Amino acid sequence: MLFSQSEPIRRRKPGFEALTAISSPNANSLIAMRRQSSARPSWRMDFALALAATLLVLACSGFSGFPSLSEPNGDNDSLLRLVEVRDLMSGQGWFDLHQYRMGPEGGFVMHWSRLVDAPIAGIILFGRALGASADAAEKAAAIVWPALLFSLTVFFIMRAARRFGGEAAALPALVLGGAALHFMGIFRPGAFDHHNIQLMLTMAGLSFLLAAPQRRGAALAAGAAIALSLAIGMETAPYVAAIGLGVAGLFAFGGEGERPVAREFGLGFAGVSTIVFLATVSPSDWGAPACDAFSVAQCALAALCGAGLAAIASSGTATSTRTRRVAALLLLGAAAAAVTHRFFPQCLAAPYAEIDPRLRTLWLDHVDEAQSLLQLLGDSPASVAARYVTPLLALGLLGARFYHGSRRREDWLILAVLAAAFAVGVWQVRGTNFAIAFAVVPLAAWVAIWREKAMTGRSAGAQARMALAWIVSLNVSWMGMAAAASVAADDMTGTGYETTGKADHCDAAADFVRLAGLPETAVLAVSNLGAPILAYSRHRALAGPYHRNITGNLAVLDAFTGPIDGAETVARNQHAGLIAVCRADAEQNMLAANAPAGLLAKLLRGEIPAWLEPVQTGGDSVLIYRLR
Repeated sequence: MLFSQSEPIRRRKPGFEALTAISSPNANSLIAMRRQSSARPSWRMDFALALAATLLVLACSGFSGFPSLSEPNGDNDSLLRLVEVRDLMSGQGWFDLHQYRMGPEGGFVMHWSRLVDAPIAGIILFGRALGASADAAEKAAAIVWPALLFSLTVFFIMRAARRFGGEAAALPALVLGGAALHFMGIFRPGAFDHHNIQLMLTMAGLSFLLAAPQRRGAALAAGAAIALSLAIGMETAPYVAAIGLGVAGLFAFGGEGERPVAREFGLGFAGVSTIVFLATVSPSDWGAPACDAFSVAQCALAALCGAGLAAIASSGTATSTRTRRVAALLLLGAAAAAVTHRFFPQCLAAPYAEIDPRLRTLWLDHVDEAQSLLQLLGDSPASVAARYVTPLLALGLLGARFYHGSRRREDWLILAVLAAAFAVGVWQVRGTNFAIAFAVVPLAAWVAIWREKAMTGRSAGAQARMALAWIVSLNVSWMGMAAAASVAADDMTGTGYETTGKADHCDAAADFVRLAGLPETAVLAVSNLGAPILAYSRHRALAGPYHRNITGNLAVLDAFTGPIDGAETVARNQHAGLIAVCRADAEQNMLAANAPAGLLAKLLRGEIPAWLEPVQTGGDSVLIYRLR
């Protein structure tokens, strides 16, 4: 049999290296602990430890005054998510995803999901029901929401590690996982962006699948969690595909115990995808496919693949042999490919194929999370260690296991999601957050082996190897090395344009006090200032770092980097009454360097055209100009 169940664990020769013995096959105590943990999972203990880790992280942040609440540090998505939540609570329709205050007049339709807006709004409304002010309720939600997701993600990492490496892997998973998630930044107070909940749901689905053969309903829950992660955003599509292929592969080549797992997973995935589609997509848009958001295209494929997998797994006679199972799954894959090619061919193109070349050159190519590994190696080689070393180490551990003949289903499932996340990370650095989190599971099991050897052997060598395993498995170790290696200067040093000496963005409420007090109008500013303008004022921002806002972003590029004579025309055609300039913003300085004769470069040099008058200049971080 190609795949084997987690139990019983086969013994290997005593000389088998600890690098590959993640399940410690020659340590009787670990075998006993693993069997005990499989029989009686300590989920209450895991949840208590995850909650304790969350409270510790919150205490550290609270001791310093929750600085991320007042200084978002370039987190535009969290600011705009808060704006969306406010709009929803103010009466904007559930199915109406327009952002009316960004882009050209009338706004544009965002590609985000109400599945994230709803719970955040619920926390805020609950706080206000208790008597808190609107501002206090928002701050409470900014603390509670990411903390809740942090605790759940740590919990599911620990559950996955227990299933993968036994009882001894729980503590390393807590430490490695908690540290990795904390220093990622996507769970810090104020993080309303959807990447944290997507990571939590994907980890939940993986954890449920690892437990599926022994726990009834776990596969159904896994399918539901994976469907929710996809419905929230297309970023998880590669991990959804990897998990789906992993389940299908285990069913095709594994034992009979994988049949109910595949059936329940398929039902959960198809069922929840359909429910979410009906609940979050307006009936008027049911026939309108979108490639960057959950729509009829994604729902149709999820329903086809999920229900098809469940039907195949339910057919005993037709899939009684491995050959028949493989043939049935190949037919299902061909049907999914045919449906995509026939009805949704536009979704087969590159994700950003429709973006204007100027936006790609002057905006997308400079977005940090959209950088590739090759770009990172050229621009910031030291940061590569912080992003890619621990996933590579985990892949090496799994590869060594396969080389030495491992056939556990856990190995295949972890390898599927980790390899997918690493591949995404090579393409765009945003994938490394998932890769680092998935890597914790095999790394925690590896550390557990060396802890056991250090406790039983008690030799100096064993203690040193255990310490080394801890150090290299902690992603923060590599982050520290990267930070020490890149004491380098600011990216924009030497551009010739004045900066304030602070961070390379203006996104604190204090930066926009004067702007918020001016009469409402459209504001011409670079995309980095778009979300803060919406969050801290009632103005409309033409630009914002979102690929659907093509018209607004192009208008700002035309005004700031085009011929100086055309800048006024662009501003008046867009009914802009104000121009805002942040002297510390990296995007702004990059645009000015690319167009030294343009409006933006002139303003940064203090050259003000006759059709503009200054409203706020001097030592302020945000300079404001009014059209005469």
